Amino acid sequence: MANFFKASNKKPVLGLDKDKLIVRIKKLDLNGCGVAYYKNKPIFISGSLANEDIEIKIVEQKNKYAKGKLLKINTESSQRVIAKCSHFGACGGCDLQHLDYQEQIIFKQRKVAELFSRSGIPKSVIEHLPWQSAITSSPYHYRRKARIGVQFDKNAQAIIGFRQKATNQLINIKSCPVLAEPASNVFMILKELIAKLSVKKAIGHIEVICTEHKENFQSVLTLVIRQIRKLNEQDLLLWQQYAENNQWQLFFQEDETDEKARNITSKNNNCEDLSYRLIDDVVINFAHSDFIQVNQQVNVAMVEQALTWLQPQKSDLVLDLFCGLGNFSLPLAKKVNKVVGVEGVQSMVDKAHTNATSNQIDNCSFFQADLNSHWLTSKETSPDHQWTKHKFTKVLLDPARAGAELALEQVIKLAVPTVLYISCDPATLARDSQLLLAKGYKIEKIGLVDMFSQTKHVETMVLFQQ
Repeated sequence: MANFFKASNKKPVLGLDKDKLIVRIKKLDLNGCGVAYYKNKPIFISGSLANEDIEIKIVEQKNKYAKGKLLKINTESSQRVIAKCSHFGACGGCDLQHLDYQEQIIFKQRKVAELFSRSGIPKSVIEHLPWQSAITSSPYHYRRKARIGVQFDKNAQAIIGFRQKATNQLINIKSCPVLAEPASNVFMILKELIAKLSVKKAIGHIEVICTEHKENFQSVLTLVIRQIRKLNEQDLLLWQQYAENNQWQLFFQEDETDEKARNITSKNNNCEDLSYRLIDDVVINFAHSDFIQVNQQVNVAMVEQALTWLQPQKSDLVLDLFCGLGNFSLPLAKKVNKVVGVEGVQSMVDKAHTNATSNQIDNCSFFQADLNSHWLTSKETSPDHQWTKHKFTKVLLDPARAGAELALEQVIKLAVPTVLYISCDPATLARDSQLLLAKGYKIEKIGLVDMFSQTKHVETMVLFQQ
């Protein structure tokens, strides 16, 4: 007979005296993990789904919860599907490949509603949220940018892939059905190449970017190779041979902040020839180190929906906060009187200016400001912040996961009647929505933006109207 013990105090786990336990999964938690209960104590079991009867082993015990390892499914959920990736369950990249895709959307919508409830938004508001159809794309082969790790085992053999769940160790990946083609099958080629290098441990990681050539819009696979030690000429030549054989564009980066990484496969010695297309023939140029939305199909649909929901008029003066490279600003500028884009990083502001010029858009101005500050009051007297004096009719904001609490406080002071919020974190969206609702704004429309299918990550678009 085996007992379960805490490592710290040797108390039996859940009072059980068996290695195995049969439980019924009641629901999925916010991370997509199955939740069962034993003597009113929650047990979290990764890989399980609601309404499944499963056999588990308790592997971790805390005061308020336990974690179990799925051993066997006795009663399978009708929502369960076969995961397309052979690494699913071991690789830390995907959480929901075993859940039917339409059910993934339902799960994410419920997640947003639950976080709204936790933030204190009234039940009457949550029950009548004006949900719109979700923006979706192909559930697979959608991710156009990813970082592939490189580690070495005790025999100096390269491990090429992504992190295992809950560890910093890599798992050898053969192919990834989430990555856009041709990046999805690049792993085994890289493993073969690195095995031939004379200085194998010179490579730290490899970033893959699937975009279009801005001259002919043909698909281009770009690899940015992070060097821990500078490669010798022999190894550089080997990389170049593989690049020519596989039609890669290569850049070698010696520093994490090196935007002008050395290109050995092109006469152009920088990454500025990377680009992607948006609506109305807008082309966004970017460097390999710049943030871009990883799902091109969803990004285009998201921009289209933003314009539809905002109902831009020729008289509108629009403020685009966290504007980045101009992803929303430039398509908007073609529909309105003027767009003012604001971004925290000056290099991104400069690139947004350049993108406006290259697209022959002259009614879009870009400025740098710390949006996570009281920028409206602290910068009122600065000549560089005269844009704050404009009477904006509409605001669009697309912040990082930290949300936009301080930025919204300034927007409220500007008394802008229409606010379109694109969120990549439902928890901070819930917090920020509470702020707007308290000031008299109402949610006119809300919809999921499924940028990362097969994962627990949720993006949401919300239109607030005063």
